[in-house]
Amino acid sequence: MSMFCFQCQEAAGGKGCSKIGVCGKTDDVANLQDLLIFTLKGVSEYNQQARRAGLNTPKADHVLLDGLFATITNANFDPEAIKTKIEGALSAREEIKQALANAGKLEAKAYHESATWTGARESFEAKSAEPQIGVLATENEDVRSLRELIVYGLKGMAAYAEHAANLGHKDETIYTFIEKALLATINDSLTADELVSLTLETGKFGVNVMALLDTANTSAYGNPEITEVNIGVRNNPAILISGHDLKDMEELLAQTEGTGVDVYTHSEMLPAHYYPAFKKYTHFAGNYGNAWWKQKEEFESFNGPIVFTTNCIVPPLASYSDRVYTTGSSGFTGFKHIPNRVEGGTKDFSEVIAHAKRLPSPTEIETGTIVGGFAHNQVLALADKVVDAVKTGAIKQFFVMAGCDGRMKSRDYYTEFAKELPTDTVILTAGCAKYRYNKLGLGDIGGIPRVLDAGQCNDSYSLAVIALKLKEVFELNDINELPISYNIAWYEQKAVIVLLALLYLGVKNIKLGPTLPAFLSPNVANVLVNTFGINGISNVEQDIVQFLG
Repeated sequence: MSMFCFQCQEAAGGKGCSKIGVCGKTDDVANLQDLLIFTLKGVSEYNQQARRAGLNTPKADHVLLDGLFATITNANFDPEAIKTKIEGALSAREEIKQALANAGKLEAKAYHESATWTGARESFEAKSAEPQIGVLATENEDVRSLRELIVYGLKGMAAYAEHAANLGHKDETIYTFIEKALLATINDSLTADELVSLTLETGKFGVNVMALLDTANTSAYGNPEITEVNIGVRNNPAILISGHDLKDMEELLAQTEGTGVDVYTHSEMLPAHYYPAFKKYTHFAGNYGNAWWKQKEEFESFNGPIVFTTNCIVPPLASYSDRVYTTGSSGFTGFKHIPNRVEGGTKDFSEVIAHAKRLPSPTEIETGTIVGGFAHNQVLALADKVVDAVKTGAIKQFFVMAGCDGRMKSRDYYTEFAKELPTDTVILTAGCAKYRYNKLGLGDIGGIPRVLDAGQCNDSYSLAVIALKLKEVFELNDINELPISYNIAWYEQKAVIVLLALLYLGVKNIKLGPTLPAFLSPNVANVLVNTFGINGISNVEQDIVQFLG
């Protein structure tokens, strides 16, 4: 065993990847990412003291968010980039420690190794392979399961917090909680019950961070509105932008305006089309392709450069690898990386734009349009129509089918499930799971489309807001009394924080698939089943019967 990782749905054999990640992550990258998380726990130790002493700095907050984000599945495959982040974390840790010492505020106590180890860059790989660094350092299976569930929730939380911070929206309570929770995962005095409680608290801050990002996005770009998005192509050179960061989207659109270069979205960036602020750009041409896992063939036929703003990278074909760029927390060996913006400045996409001008226009792979933009503000504007449809029986049930898409053949289940749902049901979706059914043409109910796309995975917050509003309108005591069923697909750690947020809000009887997480021990899985009614999928017919009685 040269590595161990079981944080995503594709964990080998449903247990964990031990030689190379199914995602393509090599053992050295996996181990270095473990070392980065280990080091961030040490940063958290001193940063918690710095907060109490009024000595915390934005630099330390960024190191934590960026480090956690970079370890999300499919975000960063570049070992040198991870080493640089470890160096940055060690530097930040020592700066905080020195500031505390200078102020006479450094606590005198026994510190965990994550707060004390030091080493040069050339020693990182050897250090990362030490048994106390990785996931398996926690011997008790149930404690390990709960600790990793919390850490994976924190990774998703950090991703959303970083997007919000890029738009100038920060919440110190979220950063403080991330540090507190990281430290809890190295505290051997905590009981399993205390870790379960912390897991639900992670869900609480998951709700908070999604609300923060929703405010950041809508205050910058307006509330998403019902939009038809073109899925064909134009005859211009073009750039394809993937990932999730809307600030990067804004800056790329501004810098390509008037250049003759079009911009298309891919996968999770599709919902950028729903924001009013981006509609002024006539060269914002449409969406190209489908979910992240189809990128090899779709990047090949796109012909132009691709920009990854966040995770969802698939190790590329050599034929197009020279035209893929990364930025932010993402990275891949051999890809050119666009540096972060300096305070008050913008990222520089000029090299990508020049590259696009040298390449042919995209090859068309489909035509037509798809409709989205049903975030909470838009749906609540239709509330009277929706409520009336429920009261008259035109809509019998809503199905929340949010989350992630992925490569496994078993995910065809979600396409078939959508096809087989009765015509008096409506699908509420967010995240790239929508690509399993958003082009099926499922029709509408009295003008209400049967697939309501709220946006990116973080926009699952919109689905919670909609549910809570309907609970209020129908004067119900419990969110679970609503005619809403949850059939969630998951893949990576942003889906984990969405799941924990739903559990914190009291949602029960969620189906989670296509497989349950490998990081859930049998005992922890039983807690989720017995307390919240979480269960796996079976087959389409049986599950529809179970949902609809």
